[in-house]
This record gives sequence, C-alpha cells and structure tokens, in this order.
Amino acid sequence: AVYKEFFNDHDIDSVKKYIREDYVQHNPGVTQGRQGLMDAFRQKFIDEPTFRLEIKMMIAEDDMVAVYLKNVDPEGNTKCRVVDIYRLKDGKLAEHWDVLQPVISNSMP
Repeated sequence: AVYKEFFNDHDIDSVKKYIREDYVQHNPGVTQGRQGLMDAFRQKFIDEPTFRLEIKMMIAEDDMVAVYLKNVDPEGNTKCRVVDIYRLKDGKLAEHWDVLQPVISNSMP
C-alpha cells in the first residue's frame, strides 16, 4: 500500500500510516526520519510528476522485507531497477536500505 499511495499516487501524508517517525534511512540522499523521506519525495514528485514504481517481487522473513521494483516512465519503459530492504517494527517501516541500477538505452528491459 505504501508504494501505491505514497510513491505512485504521490500522497505525501500517507507515509504517516506506514512509516515510523524515527525511521532510519541508509540512503545518503535522504535525511533521517519520516519527515526527511516526506521532504525528499515532495520535491521529487514536483521535479518528476510522472514518477512511478512497479513492484516485481517481495521477499519477507521475520521483521525484514526486500522489494524488487522498477521505476518506469509513462509508457512503461524501465528507467531504473531498485531493491528496497526494510526492517519493520510495530507494524510500520522502521529502517531502509536500497540499491539502484540505472538503465542505459541498450540494456535489457
């Protein structure tokens, strides 16, 4: 639901339902805490109004979840492949790591 509401519908406030206030962020481009994530993506959604993520696979074990997804353009072309890894606490996302793989024009879809 966080991917649909927050990342794809660009509903900034929806993050409050899914992410802890003390969210630990391991991506150096995003500041710590839930507010840091909200601030970073508020600007990203302005800069990229068609920003969208498609989930391809999710793997969960204990309090950890890994999500493989693609950032796609409005035509469905892959712009970047992403793996997000989360630690959950009390039913909300508490900590985040990610790996990004930009797609070059002659690579696989």
